[in-house]
Amino acid sequence: LCVVSCFFIIARVTSLNVEPGFGNNIFGVSDGAQNFFNTGLLGAVITTILGSITWQLVASAFPLAFLSNPLVYVFLRICLFLEATGI
Repeated sequence: LCVVSCFFIIARVTSLNVEPGFGNNIFGVSDGAQNFFNTGLLGAVITTILGSITWQLVASAFPLAFLSNPLVYVFLRICLFLEATGI
């Protein structure tokens, strides 16, 4: 639930409202790329890569170091509590 909420919030925050076709596209990109930037999907994809996949790769490459980190233990307990509530 928290991850999905973050994706929608980041997508809304990073969406643009630039009208393509008037020559003032951000970074001088084409109209098709500007339409893609306007959707906010780019922010959601970047959030997915940085927020999800990166930590999974670190955990799979260094499982003992990852799980012995005290911060990870706290986050794990919070996640298990949220899952136990049924939200």
